[in-house]
Amino acid sequence: MSGTRPPRQELPDSDPEDSEELTGVVCLESDLLDGQMMEVEVGHHSVLLTRSEGRYNAIGNQCTHYGAPLSQGFILGNKVRCPWHGACFNIHTGDLEEFPGMDCLPCHKVKVQNSKVYVTVNKKTLMQEKRIKSMGGAEPGVTHTILLLGGGAASLICAETLRQEYFGGRIIMASRDELLPYDKTRLSKVMNVESDSILLRRMDFFHKYDIEVWLRKEAMSVDTDKKTVTFDDGSVQSYDQLLISTGCRAKGLDLPGMKLDNVKMLETPEDARQIHSVCLGCNVVLVGTSFVGMEIASYLIDKASSITVIGSSEMPYQNTLGREIGKVTMMMLSEKNVRFYMNDNVTEVIGADGKVKEVVLKSGKVIPADVFIVGIGIKPNSEFLRGSKIQMDSKNFVKVDKYMCTNVPGVFCGGDLATFPLKMAKHQLVNIGHWQMAQAHGRIAALNMMDKQTELSSVPFYWTVLLGKTIRYAGYGEGYTEIVMKGKFEDRKFLALYIKDDEVIAAASLNYDPAVSAVAERLVTGKVISKKEAESDDLSWLQLS
Repeated sequence: MSGTRPPRQELPDSDPEDSEELTGVVCLESDLLDGQMMEVEVGHHSVLLTRSEGRYNAIGNQCTHYGAPLSQGFILGNKVRCPWHGACFNIHTGDLEEFPGMDCLPCHKVKVQNSKVYVTVNKKTLMQEKRIKSMGGAEPGVTHTILLLGGGAASLICAETLRQEYFGGRIIMASRDELLPYDKTRLSKVMNVESDSILLRRMDFFHKYDIEVWLRKEAMSVDTDKKTVTFDDGSVQSYDQLLISTGCRAKGLDLPGMKLDNVKMLETPEDARQIHSVCLGCNVVLVGTSFVGMEIASYLIDKASSITVIGSSEMPYQNTLGREIGKVTMMMLSEKNVRFYMNDNVTEVIGADGKVKEVVLKSGKVIPADVFIVGIGIKPNSEFLRGSKIQMDSKNFVKVDKYMCTNVPGVFCGGDLATFPLKMAKHQLVNIGHWQMAQAHGRIAALNMMDKQTELSSVPFYWTVLLGKTIRYAGYGEGYTEIVMKGKFEDRKFLALYIKDDEVIAAASLNYDPAVSAVAERLVTGKVISKKEAESDDLSWLQLS
């Protein structure tokens, strides 16, 4: 494995115009060593050429998630990992092996002749940067029913994985949402978003693969003895296997004034659009300094008249990314005139004519406000499980094992609602509300529903966007005792390696790609990154560009 990659190659194509295929000499055999990759072009089409164990492979170069150039990512063995958000692809097949991407990559033919490497692409697939994995549908006479409660990432990936594994029974996805499954990570980043632009799949997809989608349908109770779910419209649906992935909702504040107009919380695309429109030219006060709160504050910088952020801790992200990164992000936003009141709490929202006028803090500070936004955390949507035999923890999250199965056989849980054993943290029970983990839960649940016993082994990977800059994070840093730094916080270019028991347990970066993807891949393979290795000046293992 080597971090040095040759420059992108672009050589003349050799096929006549009327051919269905286009072949190009993309490099010399000596240009690429084992464990290396490079971007090449065939017919102005970007292709990722890799070499592993002497074998050349060519796949699409754009990640199917948000289009990142995989040539700038991390390659290890038979996998390439996206530099932006950690999606993984098999270099031989182009198949997706780790989320948050959803689709596979196109594959192209490679041959080596006279020490030259040729790549052949089919002209019909030139414009197709994504490939849906082969899937089956419902088969006549198969009555086995799998019911998926919730319309988020876990349910969607569970349904797709079932069809990829050629489950031929009935799949029902029941969601209280008004929309088909959509990319919820976009809501706090692009708040004036059109709902249609963030749908993950369209209705024709669900029809094609016989996945029934019930919208505006909320589960009210589950009877695991009778294997039935009762919904808010009074209907009752029986199941053979059940996935509970109803997620969480925004936690409100129990304070005077919370019923005033222009008190907002972010849960849906409609909420996002409302926040965008009501904040234009206004004084905005926002409580909460974790991911959603900070992203909203960042988004509103050139839109609101003033932005004030209230946090109960000393620094933003103190319990997740840590004080050091919290300090940097606070400085970034403060430079754009965002005011912070930390170690403080809101005690009252004062209104006039039914609208927000002022926000009162515990410290006695009174802040003028036209809009008050609450982003202080989440509550599990698990009330409908009370009285059932499904075990929950003290915070009403559902406990599962490493197969995503609850204490009731045939009943699974995934996504933000699940408390699950995290392999990289010695199977410590955790609750991690990240998009990529919810997708992984859905896949593992589906495989185990099909009796293909598979343990959850994904490493958490998430990202947050502030002022157009992305902070990436991989691992599970709870209980870290020190941070090893590469680069400098003040330069806005750094890699923070979180250490516990002399091992790296997590990493966060800004402008340091593909370092976090490299750490994630090491953590997934179980190869320990020692404190000594983290402190070393030799960074070749990170495959930095």
